[in-house]
Amino acid sequence: MPDDAAQSTPPNRIPAPAEAPAPDPATTRDRLLAAAERLFLQRGVGQVSVRAINAEAGLNPGAVHYHFGSREGLVAALLGRELLPLWQDRLEAATLRPDAAATGPAQVRTLVTAVAGPFDELVRTERGRMLCRLLAQTMLAADRPLSGSPWAGTAPFEVVLGRALPELTVHEITDRWRLAFTALLETYGRPLATDAASGPVPSFPELSTVVAFLTAGLTAPRPDAG
Repeated sequence: MPDDAAQSTPPNRIPAPAEAPAPDPATTRDRLLAAAERLFLQRGVGQVSVRAINAEAGLNPGAVHYHFGSREGLVAALLGRELLPLWQDRLEAATLRPDAAATGPAQVRTLVTAVAGPFDELVRTERGRMLCRLLAQTMLAADRPLSGSPWAGTAPFEVVLGRALPELTVHEITDRWRLAFTALLETYGRPLATDAASGPVPSFPELSTVVAFLTAGLTAPRPDAG
């Protein structure tokens, strides 16, 4: 007879496979942002679909909408990550200057330089030109600031401008700054001939010319002053 103990010994069981760890949402978002940036550079800002971004990232067709809500949400996240720190740092530096409370054209010039300077630096590279184009397309088409940061809209800049030009009304300050910022977007965010990075590199005005032009417009006498 077979040994009872041997009969009662259960057979060796193959351990169940460990569950695969859930994908890190931050890593997935980064993959989507990197894929979108590659495609924007290769094909042009206006030639990239959500489907293409998901495929480039190697993710399912709903990934962009799941992590960003929409193509616009992904674009806002990309621009916020890459561009907003540039203006935040410059504006904070301008407002923390010892003479930040002073008024007049010199303070306006400081503000304009802080805002136009990053544009001038960005358009020197292919990637930077793509980001400027993306920013211009997004803000001009939607007529609204990027979400997610108090520095993304026009309000902080209008506050600084209002302090420098106390003789102007709030309405006049708002109108002048929006005209100035629209001019910057049109100047530095212009589309390439083919809307693709491989097209000819456009020429841009000297930063000093841009600063002088916008400063003159922002500090012009009030329409009813004469």
